[in-house]
Amino acid sequence: MSDPIHVTVWNEFRHEKQDEAVRSVYPDGIHEAIGTGLRQEGFEVNTATLDEPEHGLSKAALAATDVLIWWGHMAHDEVQDEIVERVQQRVLAGMGLIVLHSAHFSKIFKKLMGTNCSLTWREMGEKERIWCVAPGHPIAQGLPPYFEIPHTEMYGEYFDIPQPDTLVFVHWYQGGEVLRGGACFYRGRGKVFYFAPGHETFPIYHQPEVRRVIGNAVRWAAPVQVKGYRDLTQAPNVPQPIEKLG
Repeated sequence: MSDPIHVTVWNEFRHEKQDEAVRSVYPDGIHEAIGTGLRQEGFEVNTATLDEPEHGLSKAALAATDVLIWWGHMAHDEVQDEIVERVQQRVLAGMGLIVLHSAHFSKIFKKLMGTNCSLTWREMGEKERIWCVAPGHPIAQGLPPYFEIPHTEMYGEYFDIPQPDTLVFVHWYQGGEVLRGGACFYRGRGKVFYFAPGHETFPIYHQPEVRRVIGNAVRWAAPVQVKGYRDLTQAPNVPQPIEKLG
């Protein structure tokens, strides 16, 4: 058997402490709701939150992480730039990153995308329909052609991101807007997946289809080990020539 994929679920963990409406949906925190779904699929899961030392993302913690899941909303600016740089370098070296909902505006996602990552939004609890437009992609495995979320926050175009390497899902909202809401990107050796659903006052991370998407994304984003390539986090050295010179 292969080793389990090691996942770290990062969450600000602020809304749940300050807002009873959020706490009633996620009493143990959004990170634990996501982590529970992943543990049920056999992943090794740790959690980390904003107010821990180094935001729970020490060099050792990141070195032991195959895939990092990021949820943020109200405190993007409180994430230390040093930690953002540390996460970016781990992604470039091969660690997977899954960015959820309002983390589209996180420092790490904007740094990796190189754009503002802004979008339009409306919070009215409307229906969301998620269409799979890449049915052969690993993240779509086991999902129907579309599924619905009964109540959600609308995120709409224009979404200021680079052209995705693969667009897996297009999202439609009851008010008429659409969003490129399930998008894959390659950065260095790492893989990044943005998935839009997940507003803190709705039980979206308890929904089976959403958990399936996140689990599939973890498998897709996990590092691929290629024998003979140097560790990109280390200083380069001069390679020996493959062909005979002179």
